[in-house]
Amino acid sequence: MALTLDAILRNDGIDPADTQAIRHAFVREHEDLGLPGLHADSTDDEILSYRLRQSAAPGRFPAVPPRLWVVFIREGGDRARLWSVLENRGELSDDGVLRTFDLVVSDHLAELRNRLVIGWRSPRAWRLTGLTAASYPVVEIADARPVPFPGFDQLRLEYAQLQAVMREPQYAAWRTALASVRGIYLITDTRDGRHYVGKADGEENICQRWATYAADGHGGNVRLMVRDPSSFRFSLLRVFDPAAPTPVINAAESHFKHALDTVVHGLNGA
Repeated sequence: MALTLDAILRNDGIDPADTQAIRHAFVREHEDLGLPGLHADSTDDEILSYRLRQSAAPGRFPAVPPRLWVVFIREGGDRARLWSVLENRGELSDDGVLRTFDLVVSDHLAELRNRLVIGWRSPRAWRLTGLTAASYPVVEIADARPVPFPGFDQLRLEYAQLQAVMREPQYAAWRTALASVRGIYLITDTRDGRHYVGKADGEENICQRWATYAADGHGGNVRLMVRDPSSFRFSLLRVFDPAAPTPVINAAESHFKHALDTVVHGLNGA
């Protein structure tokens, strides 16, 4: 039995009846509105901006579009490659020419972005109901392209990025690198700039320690438990070879706590 989009959607908790599927083509300008179109080098922000505006012409777009929009990019023939799943939070405006929607990129199918390819059976249709698209065949799930590790000194991860690094296959080299060192790390709450200095030593490496933050947001640290981890940024202050003595790592941790004043004016308890 051939794999269809229906199985992919339902496996991620998506009801096809609550979706619509959209396939973009590369065009110089929007065919109805004369607005700039998409090209092969369009950024994610440009694609999102293009998508949130729709023609207000009668019958062109659903009066009440569904909550989730599964957006594909057209490839050769009948192929359509997944770009992202957007959550529709409602219509913002309608001036009779343009309808503008509040769209945000959803976490749905995040691991399949740019990897999932379906066969688009309706070559003239750019938009389909989710139930129709669900019957379309999956023709390819490409291997995730590895993301090069930037180096310990260049590493700065927002919380959502940290979760991706700990989970997604394209970051395997990052996990290997982080598992090879112990050290001192910094968590910054970007809402108010306050810092937390932590360490990974003994039998625990940086990858293991950060995996706990990716899982629960606080890693057992009391002052972090009361904060929203979505505003956290993770970076490394100093890395050590696994053979480094624990007292040396402890001394480095103490130095950075004092240098950054994280006990009195930061998020370290002691």
